[in-house]
Amino acid sequence: MPAREISANLSGAGLTFGLVVSRFNDFLTRHLKDGAIDCLIRHGGREEDITVAWVPGSNEIPQAVKKMAEGDRFNAIIALGVVVQGATTHAELINSQVSRSLAAISLESGVPVINGVVAADNLEQAIERCGTKAGNKGWQAAEAAIEMANLFKALGSKR
Repeated sequence: MPAREISANLSGAGLTFGLVVSRFNDFLTRHLKDGAIDCLIRHGGREEDITVAWVPGSNEIPQAVKKMAEGDRFNAIIALGVVVQGATTHAELINSQVSRSLAAISLESGVPVINGVVAADNLEQAIERCGTKAGNKGWQAAEAAIEMANLFKALGSKR
């Protein structure tokens, strides 16, 4: 007898999404947000089922994500920000902490949390990942959110 396999579809219909977006580097994060919303809608989601929360910087993203994950309001939460490496290790510290925190929140809450924070070595790399030749990380994060939300439903999640 073959193994039972569960894979999710990419339909956003009937799902609710929370987006937490960093205001720091907003000339880039706005493209991530727009890409994510475009993806959710093109995959059957409705604009009224999407809530966007703006935070000062990427370091504050996990706090807002945790607040969103506390209720039963969202099927998935997408974190969007841009951290560009400078002359110090500050960006490295932020990227590591944000990534660890988002994973912990997802495991704790049972809500899929998708890390769409761009970690770039320079501004050119950041621009490429926010909607130019390397695609839009916001769109990619939204696709992952749709798939994970549907997978959790298929696995019997209450959300």
